[in-house]
Amino acid sequence: MELKIPDLWQQKAFQFLKDGKDLVLDAPTGAGKTYIFELLYRAGLSQQAVYTVPTRALANDKYKEWTDMGWNVGITTGDVSINTEAPVVVATLETQRQRLMRGEGPGLLVIDEYQMIGDRSRGVNYEVAIALAPPTTQLFLLSGSVANPDKVVRWLQRIGREARLVQTKKRPIPLDEVFFDAIPESGTRGVRGYWCRRIAKALANDLGPILVFTPHRKAAEDLARDLANQLQSEDPIALTQEQKKLAGSTLSRLIKSRIAFHHSGLSYPLRAGLIEPLAKNGQLRVVVATNGLGAGINFCMRSVAITSREFRAGDSNVLLRGDELLQMFGRAGRRGMDDRGYVLTAPGKPRLTEAAPLHLRRRNQVDWAVFLNIMMEASRRKQPPMQATQKLTQRLFSDQRVPLGLREFIRKKYPLHPDEATQEAEIAAEHLERRSVIELQNTKGIWERRRAPIKCRLKDTLFWDETSFVPALASSKSLSAVRVGMPTKLVKNGKRIYGRIVPIANFECDRGPDALTLHSKFRRSLTSYFSQTRKRTIHPPRRWTLEDFEQQILPIMPALTNGGHVESYDERKGTFFVTLDYSEAYIFAWKDSEGKFLINPPTRKRIHQSLDELRAPQQKASDSNQLLQARSPAEIWYQLRLIDGKGRPTRRGAIASFFQHGEGLAIAAALEDDSFPLDDLIYEIANIRAGHRFENVANASDRLRFTCREAYRSATYEGYLNKGLPSEYGDGAAEIMREYIAGNQKSYEERSDDLSKGDIERAYLEWKSMLFHILYAPEYKWGRWIAFRDAVEAFIEKSEFTPASIVVPELTLQQKQRASILEELSGW
Repeated sequence: MELKIPDLWQQKAFQFLKDGKDLVLDAPTGAGKTYIFELLYRAGLSQQAVYTVPTRALANDKYKEWTDMGWNVGITTGDVSINTEAPVVVATLETQRQRLMRGEGPGLLVIDEYQMIGDRSRGVNYEVAIALAPPTTQLFLLSGSVANPDKVVRWLQRIGREARLVQTKKRPIPLDEVFFDAIPESGTRGVRGYWCRRIAKALANDLGPILVFTPHRKAAEDLARDLANQLQSEDPIALTQEQKKLAGSTLSRLIKSRIAFHHSGLSYPLRAGLIEPLAKNGQLRVVVATNGLGAGINFCMRSVAITSREFRAGDSNVLLRGDELLQMFGRAGRRGMDDRGYVLTAPGKPRLTEAAPLHLRRRNQVDWAVFLNIMMEASRRKQPPMQATQKLTQRLFSDQRVPLGLREFIRKKYPLHPDEATQEAEIAAEHLERRSVIELQNTKGIWERRRAPIKCRLKDTLFWDETSFVPALASSKSLSAVRVGMPTKLVKNGKRIYGRIVPIANFECDRGPDALTLHSKFRRSLTSYFSQTRKRTIHPPRRWTLEDFEQQILPIMPALTNGGHVESYDERKGTFFVTLDYSEAYIFAWKDSEGKFLINPPTRKRIHQSLDELRAPQQKASDSNQLLQARSPAEIWYQLRLIDGKGRPTRRGAIASFFQHGEGLAIAAALEDDSFPLDDLIYEIANIRAGHRFENVANASDRLRFTCREAYRSATYEGYLNKGLPSEYGDGAAEIMREYIAGNQKSYEERSDDLSKGDIERAYLEWKSMLFHILYAPEYKWGRWIAFRDAVEAFIEKSEFTPASIVVPELTLQQKQRASILEELSGW
């Protein structure tokens, strides 16, 4: 329902913006913050306005909403770029970085959800964007979950801006807290399960529709299925064929019963084109969503319940903050449909009193890329890099000076990092190579000389799993060299280990319950085995009985699968699978002085010392070695070879400055390796932002991982590197992107409980976004960089990538009608 007469606080905010003032707006979710911008648009914009939001999904939603209203609006989110010269452009903030670093900006920059300044990962991006915005760019910052917006106003005034604060604490839809146990018992006959009974009771007492938050995807899907099975609908939703295809059989059945789950594993068209529009139109009784997606949900329902304060973030579990609870509870109450919103709670579950705005403060980080960019520009102009950075550090969101440590660093006069090795250095390196030995780090953390590998059983080995040695079969990566089947979990002697599960054949029910037809790939392996062992070509039959297969084939599985012994076999959806245990498989490993057999231990090259050198007294650690304890940004940059001893960005630092977080570090390291094929690097870039969910499908795309580890060892710097890799790095995405481009996309989500279609879609968009970012990155005179950009451009043209928006299906007229929850309950 559109506002007709602005509230007084909205009128005040509108007038400040019309007068050219910067504005910080503090108002609850649903109060009508965005409406102020809409008023401004209708009053006429004299310059372009860029409206930034935290996620692509929200950008697409806002773009569609304003396009449907007849606005002339564009969008740019990295993977999407449409009508970017329009009076209004919806964007993610990171797309504006290069523009702002050049000292350029739109007439009006709107930053929705500016509390992102406090975000662990993206906070530095938001802080620097505000600090770099030129005086000609007017700022409009919006949030409903910041406890100290006045401090943000003082920050803007400190850096020379004429900023104003407008606040309102009044929610248009008041919130009430209701305990599930206080709701009258009704509507629960025959309903089982803790949450199912409580939700059924709330629906029966006119507290629906309900948005339920759960800690992870599986919990969301399980609860939605249980609800749909037990709460039958008398008036199911009629879905079109296009909608059924989009949702799939399971979710289609749930949606028909007016229940859905909602998480980032679903594709964007499914979330934004079906589930969210149905929820907005009151067509769904219950939506079960994951906690991690709380801030990205673009709909409200009458009631909100949170089943757990914990949720999955990356590869760890974290607790919801008070401001995140505030945002989630803020989804209760639909403007124009409800008089009140309800927070439903139970003993030990999150309550309304726990929701609180975030006390905003800057994180103890700086944006490496921006500072390197500024230092590089100063070097180009032959100006001191230290002076160039001082101006920006003084504009950051801090009452105290943000030290980079450049002054102290330059005073120490560290040796320079040469970008190109001289002929003398190459000769010296060749001489040292002849004197060098390979050492490994043993289980006690001591370096010792590496001897020849020894054959041993895999169950007796230890595997270096990035930070420590673990039993080899406790890590799925120890079997990454096995090109057979997919990783799976087994339990042996009460311990969880990894094995492989291999699809062997299909059951042919029309030929009988024991009839098998071998998969062609497995049959080729049999042909090769028989031909080698019997010294002549033998083609085994395609069809087997289960009994013959058990007697003739299962005993030779170790020879066919690199040592995998049959643990079990069973039928799944018509396919015959064999589960393999590699405990007894033999492998070559290095034996250390502790008597342990090691796989993939950390190694290093060390110069072989003569007897005289060994007898020589130890010298003091040099300044360079002392950098191992480096803590200032300048010392860290030097240690990572991003700057030289005079504080000037190196070639590696220049490439890193073109990207965000640790992305440029990975790309620079790969380009420095002349043997790294550029065509392979284009695909492996997909791993940089892939995240943890792709790890179980990793197979061959590990070149970039090893290159980064070689360049940065196990360095960890929050927001940039995690054990030598970019923070969001995840093996496996590159393989899927190859299939995606080749048109052979497989159901990789079946390989992992964590991976689904939406994850593949997100990884594809992130990869595509990075490729376009490289294509439009600054020029730099280095042959490998130039060749890489040319290769990316050719790849984009060949693959017919087009930066176009995602099309979502329209709802039917019946689906756009408001559904009555009470009518739904009449048949229970």
